[in-house]
Amino acid sequence: MFEMIKKLFYPIIAILDFITKYFKTIVFLTIIYFFVSSSDDSALNNGNQEQANLQKIELVGPILNIKKVMQDINSAKRNKNIKGVLLVVNSPGGAVAPSVELAYAIKELAEIKPVVAYASGVMASGSYYASIWANKIIANPGAMIGSIGVIFQGTNLEELMEKIGVKTQTVKAGRYKESGTPTREWASYEKEELEKVIKDTYSMFVSDVANARKLKVEDHKKYADAHIFTSGQAKKVGLVDEVTTLTYAKKEIKILSGVEKAIWKKEDKFEKFIDKIINEAVSSFSVNLFGSLKAY
Repeated sequence: MFEMIKKLFYPIIAILDFITKYFKTIVFLTIIYFFVSSSDDSALNNGNQEQANLQKIELVGPILNIKKVMQDINSAKRNKNIKGVLLVVNSPGGAVAPSVELAYAIKELAEIKPVVAYASGVMASGSYYASIWANKIIANPGAMIGSIGVIFQGTNLEELMEKIGVKTQTVKAGRYKESGTPTREWASYEKEELEKVIKDTYSMFVSDVANARKLKVEDHKKYADAHIFTSGQAKKVGLVDEVTTLTYAKKEIKILSGVEKAIWKKEDKFEKFIDKIINEAVSSFSVNLFGSLKAY
């Protein structure tokens, strides 16, 4: 009973935990940042800085809020000085729509300049989807790859609501309007409706993977079907091109880009830190609180 109530009030608990855990750190780093940024900027502007020709973009954590990654992709696309992009991935996947959005953004980028996707830890489901159109996919020997599948999850709070005396009132138009509701067990026709969505989305996922990786759709049970692979196994079924290190991936994008000397675009460490904290908080709230269609 206590655990069920705790889950029900999770958003409030999570927000309070986030504030107490990170607020002081954020304030402190903000003060430090503004003190040192002006002097650092002037030093960089006065120096003879070489023009960056390669860019690293990171896709880390659950795929829900992709604003920052999309900004990085579009920036690399527009910047004529950037000759190639290394996409470093460590993500279990996430919501279907943003995963597809990333996949086609990478596809458009790869049509303009080479992209190498590197699986540093986990490249699964939605994050694998996001990487399929890269010119090459390289995986760390210890990475986990695959989990090509789709899932829809929801919570049944009916028993809890009965115990605490809460009832829902619904006015609806359309037989399937309550499909996926958390207030009761789903009817068989509602499950069938959700299964149609799942199967169609899975078919799209498999079709795109097959096209991008030059695999056969009819062989999907070998490389898809939500199988989880080690890097070596993923290479055998055609999901990755090489199993090696980040150093090799950097050399590969240098070769594909045709640059004589690799000069990597510098990242704003403070901005990266803040983005990481905010994304982790938002992802944690969304993953635990809302039922939705996910590529996990």
